[in-house]
Amino acid sequence: MSGRTWLGRIDWLSIILFLILTALGWVSIYSSTFSEDHTSIFDFSQLYGKQFFFIGISIAIAIAIMLVESNFYERFGSIFYIGTVVLLLGLFVFGKTIAGATSWYDLGFFNLQPSELAKFATALALAKYLSDIQTDIKNRKDQLYSILIILIPVLLIIPQPDPGSAMVFLALIFVLFREGLPLFYLALAFVFVVIFATTLMFGTIWVSIGLVLIMAIFFMVKKATLRVPILPLVGFLIVAIGFSYSVSFIYDNVFEQRHRDRFALWLRLEKDPEKLEEIRKTIGYNTYQSEKAIESGGFFGKGFLEGTRTKGDFVPEQHTDYIFTTIGEEWGFLGTSLVVVLFSLLLLRLVNLAERQKTDFARMYGYGVISILLIHYFINIGMVIGLMPTVGIPLPFFSYGGSGLLGFTILLFIFLKIDASRLN
Repeated sequence: MSGRTWLGRIDWLSIILFLILTALGWVSIYSSTFSEDHTSIFDFSQLYGKQFFFIGISIAIAIAIMLVESNFYERFGSIFYIGTVVLLLGLFVFGKTIAGATSWYDLGFFNLQPSELAKFATALALAKYLSDIQTDIKNRKDQLYSILIILIPVLLIIPQPDPGSAMVFLALIFVLFREGLPLFYLALAFVFVVIFATTLMFGTIWVSIGLVLIMAIFFMVKKATLRVPILPLVGFLIVAIGFSYSVSFIYDNVFEQRHRDRFALWLRLEKDPEKLEEIRKTIGYNTYQSEKAIESGGFFGKGFLEGTRTKGDFVPEQHTDYIFTTIGEEWGFLGTSLVVVLFSLLLLRLVNLAERQKTDFARMYGYGVISILLIHYFINIGMVIGLMPTVGIPLPFFSYGGSGLLGFTILLFIFLKIDASRLN
């Protein structure tokens, strides 16, 4: 395809939304790290100066991606994946520890976080594998191999430890559901998550009684039309109750104290209102302060550089995982609504692009991009406003960080290049 042809097919709406979000992110980073001593936005000793540099590099990489033939990304998707897996393995020997996680390579002028690059590489590898097998992924072997592609980086990232980044990769399972993986697996996972949470909240005995009652009611209602043998259902009931009994062991021996504290806060396991408020101020300090900062912004906000909580450094990591609080305090409900609308428009636009693809690989990679961006967007904002537990993942294109911005840019622009090169 000639350069003129694909240039005319570039989805400029997605690019404009990317640029707006990136610009708003930089403004928020500037505001959250500003002090009266700062002199220039190009001061690379300051975080906003470094982010400005990263934005420039990201735009240059985006242009380079658009100049490469689109079939290059499909042909070498597996190579990218193997390369990032090697980089993740290398962290166990050469990694730099920051904030308790050995997730970075120290390159002198820049700390590289390979898990951010592994996101686009894993999405490419998964799309490549699924398009090569050309099935509707009903075969158990194909399901296993697809899930292994997703799980390998997860298993390498969890021990760093960085459970938040690891969890992001699991969003790629939605690509499998889009391509025909039975919804039974999603329902099964949801059931066990509910059993885990309710066991922590109400105890094993009550959950076991509830499971037996639900199964008994199911049998009575569906007895005449039930096509599934009774034995597997009874077996599932036994497994579910057994899992409920194992929750306490998992909670007390597998999770670290900081994880248990977050579950206690999120599920409101403490029944005393005064003690719960105390937990919010100590264990959930970040979320507590972020909620207060957003509340203080009201409807219109306090104005640019006028956020008192932002200036007072009340919210830890406000330039990274909690950058949304800066928007909430300085620009109020109107500002946060604008950010939510922009992200939603970008995601909806990407869904539209994915559905119009003419090849399986392009569609699958497109949904990989959507899944990764969506889980970042949903969990980060949910975490900041207290609806989700604190897991520490950035807001795409917004949060400070060179590796994150580069990774999201590569992830998005590979898809935009593939879309621009599609055939009618």
